[in-house]
Order: sequence, then structure tokens, then C-alpha cells
Amino acid sequence: MGFSTIVRQRQRPIETPGTRVASSKIATIAGHRARSSAATRVAISIAVGCLALAGPATSEEIKNYGKEGGPIELVVGYQPYYTESWSGVIMRGKKFYEKYLPKGSSVDFQVGLQGAIIVNGMLAGKVDIGYVGDMPGIVSTSHADVRDIRIVSVLGLGYDQCNSFLVRTDAPDFKSPEEGIRWLSGKTVAVPKGSCTDRFAQAVFRRFNITPSEYLNQSIEVITSGFRAKKLDAAVLWEPTTSRLVLEKLARKVATGASVDENDGGFLVMPKALVEQRPDIVRGWLEAELDAQLYFADEKNADDVSRMALEQTTGFTQKVLWFSAYGRYPDAEGGTATRIVLPYTFTTEARDLIEKASKFLVEIKSIRARIRPEAVMPSFTEEILKNRNLKAPVGAVKALPEQAYKGQ
Repeated sequence: MGFSTIVRQRQRPIETPGTRVASSKIATIAGHRARSSAATRVAISIAVGCLALAGPATSEEIKNYGKEGGPIELVVGYQPYYTESWSGVIMRGKKFYEKYLPKGSSVDFQVGLQGAIIVNGMLAGKVDIGYVGDMPGIVSTSHADVRDIRIVSVLGLGYDQCNSFLVRTDAPDFKSPEEGIRWLSGKTVAVPKGSCTDRFAQAVFRRFNITPSEYLNQSIEVITSGFRAKKLDAAVLWEPTTSRLVLEKLARKVATGASVDENDGGFLVMPKALVEQRPDIVRGWLEAELDAQLYFADEKNADDVSRMALEQTTGFTQKVLWFSAYGRYPDAEGGTATRIVLPYTFTTEARDLIEKASKFLVEIKSIRARIRPEAVMPSFTEEILKNRNLKAPVGAVKALPEQAYKGQ
């Protein structure tokens, strides 16, 4: 422990067979946290097809992580375009893992422009650690016959990181989030279907007995264009895209999960092979992950965190990125005093979210059955918290007034 670590960091998307993304397109597709069931199923089928070409052995049998204590080469898929998983951004920027990985280890950070791409990379044996949202995290565990993937830590929980209703700027001024939600009845609403936004929107529609005139499956780019052209009444999106559209005055936020008590989350996933062969690496990475979450929670680091996010993304200003994590939205728009809770381990709230999201994925036929109990592995994080004399949640990202921003 405490040895220097060789680090390879690449600002490029994960590339797996059939899912290559040209670097010239990064700026246009960045911001996708596209976790639609269709995209996920396509990614999984690609991974399965590639593994089938390799013969009867599974990717888990092929992957050899070496002996405990020895150096390791890790590929980390992470999503700087999803604010709730920014402990990955901090890990890349601050390199906390260097304190815990064996001497001579290498870490290759690869941007996952879509949660499905990270899942695909893990199923194909090309990605070893994944920072993903709740939906792709659960989907990743559902194909143990291809590669057994486990959820080992909770990145964050929130009420407005994925669960935010946006409306066109010329929509009426609403007196409350509930009034804004009820206005959606008979309107054209878009979401990336199969994602947490879809789960949230459908839950709200059922609760308020709302039926949109159209419920569209659209990407971030199409939704942005729809707002710009006034062809879309509303959408449900995630941070930091939500704050970008609001600050660029392309849309208005009218309600969030805080308005209706519906949360969202992000998870850290690893293959069972890594857990079994190299518990020293799993433990070391999770020690560093705890350091990253503690750093995220300290408001003194807000500008530094947004600066790191700026360096690792395209198409966003630092102020937008800062606002997506630390900005205070009005209560009338579903704003919250806490933007992200950092449980680190599996609290009751985190487990309830996993069950709720798993049920939704079964209902929309993205997975065949509810999540396996063994797919959630709390033992590492619980042990680390005990050793550090800490309890979950380990911290929270508190909302700050706009004047607190001191960046570019």
C-alpha cells in the first residue's frame, strides 16, 4: 500500500465490438446517460455474440486478474456526464487509488457515454470496474451466464439528479410542482425510455392519473432540439444536462423527485471474477472510493470538483457542471437542500431503490427476473466503514447559493 501507481488515462469512450463511437461525435453524443431498454438489450446481444465467437468458455473464465498482492491492469468505465456518479470523476482527477493499489499497477479510465456501453464492456470482459446509474447497474447483474457482475458500492442517491421534469420556457407559471405536473396531461412528453427518467415519469403519471398526448422515446439531442424548436412540451432528464438546459434558458424545471418522494441513484459494479481472485484490489479500490465520496461531500471542494468535470467532458461550462451538483434550485421547482446523499454502502434507501428499479425493468421486459440477492455485495464497504469508524451515509452534497460559485 502507498506505492506509486502507473496511470493511463484516456479521454475517449469505451470501445467494444459493435459499439465504437467516433471521437468526432463525442461532443454531439456527450451527455447521454442513455439507458433505454432497447439500447441495453442491443449492447448485451453484441457482447453475447462476441463471446460466442471466442468459443464455449465465458469471459469470466478467460479473465485472469493475477495473484493477490501483485500489480494489476484495470480498465475503469465511468460517466462524467452523469453527476450522481462523479466520485469517478474525482477518482480520475485526484488519483486516490494510487495510495491503495499495488506498486506497478495501471489504471485506464475510459468515458462511458452510455450506461449500456459500460455494461457491454463489462460483459465482454473489457471493463473491470463500472460507474453506472441504477438501471444499467441492475441490468449488468442479470446476465450471469455471460459474465457474473456484482454491485459492490452505492455512488449516490438523490431526488433531482435523474428525476427532473422540464417544460418549455413559454409554459405557464406554476404556483407549485404539483400544478406543473398536472399541466402535463394531454401534452407531448419525451424521455429516454427504459431509463430512470422513464421509471420516474411513469410513477408520477400513475399517481396523478396523467395521460400525455404523446410519450416519446427520445435522446438528449432530440429533446434539446425539441425544446429549442418549441415542438416539445416537457421532458424528464438527468444532471448535468438538466442544468445545462435550464441555464441556457431552453427549458424550465418545474418538479423533481423531491416533489413526489421518488429517488434515483448510481452504483459501482465489478465482475465476480475480480472479487474472488483479487479481494485486495476490490478492497483497495473501495478504500479510494470512500476517499472520493468524502471529498465530494466537502463544499470547500465544489469548484475543484466542477473543474475536474470540465476537464473530463465536452459541451458544458464549469458553471453548469457546478450547478448540476451544488446549485440550489427553488423549492417551487422541486429544489432540495441536499443534492446528493453519499451512502457508500447499502442503506435501506439504496436497497429499496434497487428493488423498485428491478421491478420496473422486469415490467418493461429489460430483464427476465428480479435482481439476485447475491448480486448485491455489501461486505467490503461495511468492513471498510467499520475499520474507519464511519457510518452510512458518509456525507452529502449540500445545495449552495449561486453566489458561492467561484469558478470560471
